[in-house]
Amino acid sequence: MKVMLINGSPHARGCTYTALAEAAGALEKNGIETEFMHVGGAPVAGCIACGRCRQTGKCFVDDQVNVLLEKLPEIDGLIVGSPVYYAGASGQLIAFLDRAFYAAGGRFDGKLAAAVVSCRRGGATAAFEQINKFFSMNNMPIVTSQYWNQVHGFTPADVRKDEEGLQTMRTLGNNMAWLLKCIEAGRKAGVPFPEREPFKMTNFIR
Repeated sequence: MKVMLINGSPHARGCTYTALAEAAGALEKNGIETEFMHVGGAPVAGCIACGRCRQTGKCFVDDQVNVLLEKLPEIDGLIVGSPVYYAGASGQLIAFLDRAFYAAGGRFDGKLAAAVVSCRRGGATAAFEQINKFFSMNNMPIVTSQYWNQVHGFTPADVRKDEEGLQTMRTLGNNMAWLLKCIEAGRKAGVPFPEREPFKMTNFIR
């Protein structure tokens, strides 16, 4: 079993990474493989609605979005982390998620997911909700913790002093590991993932 942790911060080893690493440590202690992907260190193109991904299964812009799409078959869970900018996630991360989820065409179905946010002071819950919306409309069970998955601090050293925040990250990792193992046990017992009905799209204007 494997969990991908996506770091949407410009800083590869900053506050967001510090939070994600705490969750990753808990996952690894439970025997779950982890892998990090850093997407915030350079500009990320937004979706241009070209529709080519519907024919090719990958994004027309060949960057880390396609790397993630290629790795999806081996990924069982996803933890997405971001710093908080004006009560929202980083622009690079949102552009990345927009394209990844649209191009995936349902390939995220059934994978566990969680959002993690890092802020100096405020805006964490709004950014947390923004990221979670990608999961909630793509058939992904969202893993919870003992509190909203947020840490506070201006530097990684500050975050390491946030004892409750780090405990929340460890609890998140433990909960995700437990749920992954429950799903695997259910699969071995013959409990399949729910079959989806054919999608019906309706518009408000007719």
